[in-house]
Amino acid sequence: MAKRNELVVGLDIGTTKICCVVGELTEEGVQIVGLGTHPSMGLRKGVVVNIDSTVESIQRAVEAAEIMADCDITNVYAGIAGGHIKGFNSHGVTGIKGTEVTPMDVARVIEAARAVAIPMDREVIHVLPQEFIVDGDGGIDDPVGMAGVRLEVRVHIVTAAVTSAHNIVKCTNKAGLDVIDIVLEPLASSEAVLVSEEKDLGVALIDIGGGTTDLAIFSDNHIKHTFVLALGGNNLTNDINVGLSTPLADAEVIKKKYGTCASRKISKDETIEIRGVGGRKARQLPRQILGEILEPRVEEIFSLIRQEIIQSGMENYVSAGVVLTGGGVLLDGITEVAERVLNLSTRIGKPMGMTGLVDVVNNPMYATAVGLVLYGARKHQRPQFRIRDKHIFDRVMTRMKKWFREIL
Repeated sequence: MAKRNELVVGLDIGTTKICCVVGELTEEGVQIVGLGTHPSMGLRKGVVVNIDSTVESIQRAVEAAEIMADCDITNVYAGIAGGHIKGFNSHGVTGIKGTEVTPMDVARVIEAARAVAIPMDREVIHVLPQEFIVDGDGGIDDPVGMAGVRLEVRVHIVTAAVTSAHNIVKCTNKAGLDVIDIVLEPLASSEAVLVSEEKDLGVALIDIGGGTTDLAIFSDNHIKHTFVLALGGNNLTNDINVGLSTPLADAEVIKKKYGTCASRKISKDETIEIRGVGGRKARQLPRQILGEILEPRVEEIFSLIRQEIIQSGMENYVSAGVVLTGGGVLLDGITEVAERVLNLSTRIGKPMGMTGLVDVVNNPMYATAVGLVLYGARKHQRPQFRIRDKHIFDRVMTRMKKWFREIL
């Protein structure tokens, strides 16, 4: 059995599945040693709607990962997503107390950037520095030790609904686990599927999950913009459910087995079988019908993403193109539709940057869970969140200040 302090566990609490990935820290890097998944029964569009069902799903996924990894899991890095997630950019300014920048100056300027009006029902979960500016000179990643009198910082702030984040922590705690950190899911996915050259040149990461589609834009190795669209793979399933008059469970199976959003590429001779309900006979239908049902919905999702990129002024920040990840991108022909609608080169992002059970997790649907492990391997912290804490999010800024002291 691997030593517990050498393990990092990522828990992706998604709308359609709960995924638990166990990574072991080795001299060569992160080695994936366990994977467990279970259907998610208690979430809708990334938000917990049934605590007991969510707890049970978490327990089942964690048990499966423990058996595969031959370990006991006690703490995790938990992902958070959903339509309640909001991201925006902010700017902070402070005077440099001495003759050169110190870590305390960095902490103070980040606190100044964070001091923006936020509704009472929301809390900050990430404060992500984009660049530091010393006496007007920008593009600085680490200002510590530089001489100057004025320090500025540009940051990207991610906020979440307090209740939604609270319920994620509560469900995880009730499953017998401590939460080391809460991580924005597209930020975690970026750890697993993006290469440094893409982040530097400028790339749009689009994570299509069951309940939502998450957008994260990176440039100059920093996150520039985040957005959550309340459409995902479940909408495609619902479209099949209505279009083919078949139960939801059957519609999901049909989507995974025969789904396509490139109807023009499908031969007219290809057929699919639709199970009859209520004693009715099974039906044979052309597979092209699936393309005619799914393609407009996929085009709608990418059109709304394109609209967001343009409205945010980020269209010139994606020179490297688009990376698609998440379980929803397994649909046949999705890259072609993305390239046509977004007018950007597109590739499918699969987890990379680790060893071990690479073949087992070599699937876009595991990108977030693997990314949480890689994120945790970089931070390697102690548990931060327990539901008994009076103000669980007060610890977020403590964590950020500690992190900056460590890296600076």
